[in-house]
Amino acid sequence: MPTIRNTPVPDGFLWGTAISAHQSEGNNVASDIWLCEQVTPSLFAEPSRDACDSLNRYAEDIGIASDLGFNCHRFGIEWARIEPEQGQFSTAALDHYRRVLETCHAHGLDPMVTFNHFSVPRWFAARGGFEVDDSSDYFARFADRVTRHCGDLIAYASTFNEANIQRLVAQILRRPGGASNVEAMLAACAKATGSDHFSSLLFAPVGATEEALLDAHAKACAAMKAGPGNFPVGLTLTMQDVQGESAFVESMVDALYGPWLDVARSSDFIGVQTYTRILAGADGQLPPPPGAELTGAGYEYFPQALGGTIRFAHEHIGRPIYVTESGICTNDDERRVAYFDAALDEVRACLADDIDVRSYICWSLLDNFEWTRGYGERFGLVHVDYSTFARTPKPSAHHLGRIARSGMI
Repeated sequence: MPTIRNTPVPDGFLWGTAISAHQSEGNNVASDIWLCEQVTPSLFAEPSRDACDSLNRYAEDIGIASDLGFNCHRFGIEWARIEPEQGQFSTAALDHYRRVLETCHAHGLDPMVTFNHFSVPRWFAARGGFEVDDSSDYFARFADRVTRHCGDLIAYASTFNEANIQRLVAQILRRPGGASNVEAMLAACAKATGSDHFSSLLFAPVGATEEALLDAHAKACAAMKAGPGNFPVGLTLTMQDVQGESAFVESMVDALYGPWLDVARSSDFIGVQTYTRILAGADGQLPPPPGAELTGAGYEYFPQALGGTIRFAHEHIGRPIYVTESGICTNDDERRVAYFDAALDEVRACLADDIDVRSYICWSLLDNFEWTRGYGERFGLVHVDYSTFARTPKPSAHHLGRIARSGMI
């Protein structure tokens, strides 16, 4: 039986979808990730190439999101397009993103802008990325340029997508061969750029970069607050619902978040991005329970994790909560519908407990390039034919859109 949704959402609640620049725009040739895809050896299963061609088809994508019934569109502004070479800023690229923002407004979508979604300019990575002391100044300069050109059209913003992503990646790289594969790829990138040390944000070590990232976040926030525009600036985190032995939970929470919880407490809002849970036993992390359903990305199908992370954010951060990513990788769209329904049940329960939740933004609007895994994984509400770029909304898109239009949860 379908869930009966008869609880009104709070006034101003955002229903939306998310995409990122590198994963959807295509041909991001001046970025570090583009180079990482091209070198040998590479961790990337395939290059991003044209991606979804959203650089040219953004108006179609925004129109689809609006027609489905959403009122918010979360997207990224690509630094490598704005500053393809050090100190050389592209007015044409800035104008492009201004047009994207104008198109959002024309379709009744509040634009939520991510200033960095993992990729950085190639020149920035080749000078050492965020492992260099003055790196935060370069990121703040980029944030300042974008804000001065586009800030009057931005509704919400965040600095780094999943600011703690390196901490999660560090756990993955502990697996056999993980770190050595990264080192070989980055060495090839260094050779290709004539660099002494090529540092790609997504793969850089936490200890070498986190201090600069914290400083970059603070300086970029100040640049955005200087205007023009008057929009809230939040922090988005990758948040896993950690369950099990209390000692492990405490250590895992510390490993996953580090100083970012303190940063979130001073932000205008916290962006919760949750896909699954982490189980813990007395000796550490456990695999999914025997017989558990797995998503197409290989982790446990557990939409209830969203309730756990919203409650964690409420208890430990205490800022307005925006769910900025929630979704599932699957080729079975009925399971995507079921995932959304279960996740929204959690949001409704949190609202009933007077937790200040202000959005549900799903990942993602489009099937797109999923980083090292290439094009084999589909998270989108909208199917994309990567040879023709034809967009076809899935039944799950219409399902979530109907809920959004109803104003009920």
